[in-house]
Amino acid sequence: MVKTSIYGLNKRDLINWFIEHNDKKFRATQAWDWLYIKRVASFAEMTNLSKATIALLDENFDFSTLRTVSVQESQDGEVAKYLFQLADEFMIETVVQHHDYGLSVGVTTQTGYASDMANEQRNLTAGEIVAQVVQIQRQLDEQAKGERVSHIVVAGIGEPFDNFANVMKFLTIVNDQTGLEIGARHMTVSTNGVASKIRDFANRDMQVNLAISLQAPNDELRNKIVQMNHTWNLEQLFDAVHYYLVKTNRRITFEYTLLNGVNDHTEEALQLAGLFQDIQHLAYVNLIPYSPATEHDQYTRSPKKHVTAFADTLKKQGINVQIRREAGTNFDQPHTVEKK
Repeated sequence: MVKTSIYGLNKRDLINWFIEHNDKKFRATQAWDWLYIKRVASFAEMTNLSKATIALLDENFDFSTLRTVSVQESQDGEVAKYLFQLADEFMIETVVQHHDYGLSVGVTTQTGYASDMANEQRNLTAGEIVAQVVQIQRQLDEQAKGERVSHIVVAGIGEPFDNFANVMKFLTIVNDQTGLEIGARHMTVSTNGVASKIRDFANRDMQVNLAISLQAPNDELRNKIVQMNHTWNLEQLFDAVHYYLVKTNRRITFEYTLLNGVNDHTEEALQLAGLFQDIQHLAYVNLIPYSPATEHDQYTRSPKKHVTAFADTLKKQGINVQIRREAGTNFDQPHTVEKK
C-alpha cells in the first residue's frame, strides 16, 4: 500500500482523521505540534500519544518522503542547493538562500529526473512540497544557530500553476500560525504565465505574492524563449494580470532575464515599458543577469552596461525596476550525504 505523506494534511485534515478514527481532537493538535514545532523525525518520537495511535499513524501515513542525496554550497556561503530523492527515486532540487531580511527556501513542485525515468515527469504532492521546507528547517535546528525559514519561493523545477491544487494546499500548511508560521506575505509563487490559474489564484485572496517570468515584451520573441507563450500569449496573460490587480490590488513582480543580443536592446525595454502603461503603480520589474546552465548554452549573459542601460530606459518611462543582486554564482563540488 502506498501511504500518504503526513505532511500533506493541513490541521483540519488531521483533526478530521483523528475524529474518524475515534480519537480526541486534542490528539491531532498534539501530533501537529510534534510535526511542526518539535519537528520530530518519526511517529515513535510522539511520546504523549498512545502506542496504538502511533501504530495507526504509521500504518496509514508516510512520515518522510525525502532523502538528502547531496548538498552544494556557494563559495560566498549565501546559497545552498539540496538534492533530494523521493520515494519513487525521482530527484528534486531545493534551494536555500540567505538574505538580509531572512532565510528563503525555493521549493520544487514537479520533477522529471530519475535513473530509469529520464523522460517522465509528475507533479509533487502537497506533502512532498511541505517536506522540503521541514527537511531544511530540521537541518537548521541541528545546527543550533537559531535560524528559521522565514520566506518561501515556489519556483524551482516545473510550473507551479500546473500543480495548482497541491501548491495551494502547501501554502496553507506552511502558513498555519500554529505550525511553521511562514507569513503569507513572505511567500511568492512564480509562474511562467498560466493565465487561467492567475485568475484562480486571485480568487483565493491568500495575500501570497505573485511573480511572473516575462522574459520578452512581444509574442514573437517570447514564443522563442517561453514555451508557455504558445498556450497563453501576452494578450491573454495581461488580461489575467488586470483581473488579478483589480481583484487583489496587490503588486506583481515581473521577472525579466536579460539575454545578450536577444532581449536586452533599448527597443525591448521600451516595448516592456509599454506593457505596464496602465498598471505602473502595481508593476515591479526585477531584471535578472543570466547564468548559463552549461558551456554549450545557446544564451549568454548581457554585459553589465547593457543591463544598466536597460534599467535606465525603464526608469525613464516611470517603471519601478531593480537589478537583482547576484549571490551564489560560484559553487563548490556537492558533498554527498551517506545513504542510511
